[in-house]
Amino acid sequence: MVKQYKETISQETQDEALAMAKKIHKPGQTKEQTKLIALGIQKGIAEYKKLAKSKQREADKAKKKKAPVTGNASDQNTTLNESTTQPLPWILLAVSWVGFISYYFLNR
Repeated sequence: MVKQYKETISQETQDEALAMAKKIHKPGQTKEQTKLIALGIQKGIAEYKKLAKSKQREADKAKKKKAPVTGNASDQNTTLNESTTQPLPWILLAVSWVGFISYYFLNR
């Protein structure tokens, strides 16, 4: 007797597995052997789908962890104030203006 795969497998997966088994059919191979190959392919497809779902769940969990939780307005304001008090943007602005002015006066 052939052991049936315990998990429910969709008809589409069964058809796909049978089609794959028929494609690799060798001369002299019995129908029973082809069915066994199809069952193996079904197991592989089911395992692949399980793994893909698991990876997707993990990715969703990681995405939810990274997503910022909307806090109150004071948290957002402190973040905004921190970015405006950093000196690098101001230094770059000053250097660019000095460059523009010097270019203008040197090429007159």
